[in-house]
Amino acid sequence: MRLRHPWWLLGGAETSNIAALSSMMGGLILVIAIIFVLAYIVKKLNLVQSNQGVIKTVAMTPLGQKEKLVLVELEGQQYLLGVTAQQVNLIEKLDSAVQVETTSFASRLKQAKEQAKSASKE
Repeated sequence: MRLRHPWWLLGGAETSNIAALSSMMGGLILVIAIIFVLAYIVKKLNLVQSNQGVIKTVAMTPLGQKEKLVLVELEGQQYLLGVTAQQVNLIEKLDSAVQVETTSFASRLKQAKEQAKSASKE
């Protein structure tokens, strides 16, 4: 008479293969989930701006959770827009162009490091 044991109690190569496969699949699902979360954050925070189109976003200032002022340029003319979740309103068509200083993340980081260094010396 031979006793039969459940497969999970047998051990051996089959169990280690199943464990390795499940560990690999879990890691893959985790990496894919992280990629989707980061893509959502980048899209939500508007970290990647495209300037190849006809309409160029010059500046944007959030006013609330879903409200913001947006300065756009179209064929050399600038427009100030009020943007909410439901609508977009033209606030003003600007007569003279507004120059906005654009700085890269690297230059902002360098400036912050210099300020922190000078503050620590004082």
